[in-house]
Amino acid sequence: MTTDTSWVGAAMRGSVPWVKTVGIEFGETTAERSVVHLPDRTELHNHVAGPHAAMIFGLGETASGAVALAAFGATADRATPLVVRSEIAYLKLARGALNAEAVLDRPAAEVLAELDAGLRPEFGVSVTVTDPAGRETSRMTVMWTLRPHRA
Repeated sequence: MTTDTSWVGAAMRGSVPWVKTVGIEFGETTAERSVVHLPDRTELHNHVAGPHAAMIFGLGETASGAVALAAFGATADRATPLVVRSEIAYLKLARGALNAEAVLDRPAAEVLAELDAGLRPEFGVSVTVTDPAGRETSRMTVMWTLRPHRA
């Protein structure tokens, strides 16, 4: 598995049109963690002048996808990463630009061992969304799977 993950942001902007449309920016991305940023744009707001819940969810899911792609992108020839389920808690009213930090919940080696054993592994990614003051506004868990390609 490669340790160079500088390609992840460009890959996501190129393959997930929504990411480019809303202007998500990619910060640090590794096989264990990613940080993404949603700029504060009026057209992304809700009725209380903050980012719409759909934007917050999308930001968190995108952060989880970045870490999943960084961790398991090398398996693209034999498996497709897919979201299985997600859960989000909106903790405080979000205002302004947001950051989402996503962390892989278990070692990638464990997930890859399951894939190598012929299983369809699942893995969680925990996401924390913060506002410009660093206050946590949302918390999310995204469960992913690596769906093996059919022969």
